[in-house]
Amino acid sequence: MMRQYELLERVQRYNPQADEGLLNKAYVYAMQKHGSQRRANGDPYFSHPLEVAAILTELKLDDSTIAVALLHDTIEDTDATRAEIDVMFGEDIGRLVEGLTKIKRLDLVSKKAQQAENFRKLLLAISEDVRVLLVKLADRLHNMRTLQFMPENKRGRIAEETLEIYAPLAGRMGMHDMREELEELAFAVVNPEAHGAVTTRLAEIRIRNQGLIAEIEKDLSEKLEKNGIKAKVYGREKRPYSIFRKMERKAISFEQLSDIIGFRVLVDTTGDCYAALGIVHTTWPTVPGRFKDYISTPKQNDYRSIHTTVVGPGRQRAELQIRTHDMNAVAEYGIAAHALYKDKGNGNLSDESRAYTWLRRTVEMLAEGDTPEEFLENTKLELFHDQVFCFTPKGRLIALPRGATPIDFAYAVHTDIGDTCVGCKLNGRMMPLTTELKNGDEVEIVCAKGQVPPSAWESIAVTGKARASIRRAARAAIRKQYAGLGRKIVERAFERAGREFSEDRLKAALPRLAQQNIEDMLASVGRGEIPSANVLKAVYPDHKEERAAPPKTGGNGAVEAGWFGLKKGSGMMFRVPSGDPADASHAIPIRGLHGDMPVRFGDEGGAVPGDRIVGIMSPGEGITIYPIQSPNLKDFDDEPDRWLDVRWDIDAANRERFPARIEVVAINEPGTLAQIAQVIADNDGNISNLRIVKSAPDFSEMAIDLEVWDLKHLNRLLSDLRERHVVSSANRVNG
Repeated sequence: MMRQYELLERVQRYNPQADEGLLNKAYVYAMQKHGSQRRANGDPYFSHPLEVAAILTELKLDDSTIAVALLHDTIEDTDATRAEIDVMFGEDIGRLVEGLTKIKRLDLVSKKAQQAENFRKLLLAISEDVRVLLVKLADRLHNMRTLQFMPENKRGRIAEETLEIYAPLAGRMGMHDMREELEELAFAVVNPEAHGAVTTRLAEIRIRNQGLIAEIEKDLSEKLEKNGIKAKVYGREKRPYSIFRKMERKAISFEQLSDIIGFRVLVDTTGDCYAALGIVHTTWPTVPGRFKDYISTPKQNDYRSIHTTVVGPGRQRAELQIRTHDMNAVAEYGIAAHALYKDKGNGNLSDESRAYTWLRRTVEMLAEGDTPEEFLENTKLELFHDQVFCFTPKGRLIALPRGATPIDFAYAVHTDIGDTCVGCKLNGRMMPLTTELKNGDEVEIVCAKGQVPPSAWESIAVTGKARASIRRAARAAIRKQYAGLGRKIVERAFERAGREFSEDRLKAALPRLAQQNIEDMLASVGRGEIPSANVLKAVYPDHKEERAAPPKTGGNGAVEAGWFGLKKGSGMMFRVPSGDPADASHAIPIRGLHGDMPVRFGDEGGAVPGDRIVGIMSPGEGITIYPIQSPNLKDFDDEPDRWLDVRWDIDAANRERFPARIEVVAINEPGTLAQIAQVIADNDGNISNLRIVKSAPDFSEMAIDLEVWDLKHLNRLLSDLRERHVVSSANRVNG
């Protein structure tokens, strides 16, 4: 275990003015608090925070961050408190240590939800101070280095979490060396067979190409020196996990990989980068399609480099990365190497830094209402992907994950653009919204006011932001429908009770209904979660309900058509329609499937304008509409609270078809079905479904689901069907 003076010496090598008192105090405090605690391998527990601090000294981090590394487990695993750390080390260090502390006593059922909630807390802390991330990644790296001492049933979960979250997060922050080590350690645990196979093949190639890397290094160095460019050239093999991922992503074999050997060329200036590129391309043939310039177009994590692949000595393909020494420092250590971070000596990155952009956007999603599991899923989506770069018509550069569509592009520009998107132009041509974007595409989004993104877009979108926004827009639209229905139900309940309806009174009654705002309360009524009688009682505690006898039903369970009386429905008094339009003034208007309320029609038979109808409230589903003669209404005889008084409200300017089912018995001969379909088409009907219910040698019985304008339209269609000689009978099914 590292001694106190050894840690101090490591810090003083890169920071001679280190705060010796702070580091010594943190060392002693953490050692005393962890006391006799032991790790799984039997070492004193304090060896872990000490090793985390040692990892961070390799990144040359400030004194406060090293102190936080020493203290990072004290609140979580000892009797130390945030208040005590604030007093001894200052509020700044106390805040960082608390940001690294997992949430205890989470009242969550699933392990996944607990993991997600802790990840949310961590990202919020990181967004306030990036040093939280640096300590967390060093903490995870040391835990992975000692994973073999953990119980076997925990190793897989920890390794998977590392591959899914922490390694990609390190990559997003530009810390590629740490990302690669985390990936390798996790890969060996998650998929030991694949790790072993790739490692074995790499060893074989290493023996076969012995001396080749040194030869290419020498040739390249001499060429550059001869042309007056001072450069450091060194070769390396790709890591096993990087090779495995590429094989999986591109569905290729090991032999098809072209860049197992890679070389880095480090020069002094940006101009030297392009000069070196010219020398390389005029010396060896290039591999088409393998050139990328991340200097002119940096990645979002500040990564800058030129990538190219050439066919070098021995006909060996080799990938070259050409960059300056400063670019290389950022490429390896990311935000930990960022000059702005080091100069200021605090955890705040300037707005000039691109490395923090993704994280800030991700944290913004936290405040937009996703569940912890959804947030974690959306974050993982963005962590994994390589990028493509596209442009707006005005030349703004938009970086997106590989495989992204114009839908992702629209949401990347602005959430409102995504929500109102109806089409797109790619490079001046109208293209489907499902088109996969490519590097350099110019994307123009076509928008329309009042558009709501279809929920099906969620399966098309690639970015977490787009998926979360689509999900929220769909929820908002559904919530608006339920709130609209709830308002109508409550207004009519107040009207029937002879009480004044006002939002001010509703607002005052919200605490009694355990609701935060009127919109939520009305949506709950619309979903059937809160009876309108409860709302009435909350606003007017002195109100007394009047109850009435239930409706009479015929022998088949249908409500008798002539019945007219009072009935309690969803906590309000209402009339079952009697056919008299004057009595429909209190009924809820039903426009159709595409109206402003959550409405569906009974699965067996539907309902059409002209039918007398009844609404049945289904919690979480809205209103189901049945014709008053439907035998299915008998299922709700014992649930009077679910009955609603409804009426048709047809918009003459925007006609809409409605569902109805008919039963046709026809002669079983060739051409019968064609004749039936022709009659329906001639009568402007639309077949949405057809099935043969019964088939005999002479006759077939079929059920046909139609879409018609109204009851007159349906009756005319049935009449014409009956006139055909192939049709024995045609009748409506009353569902």
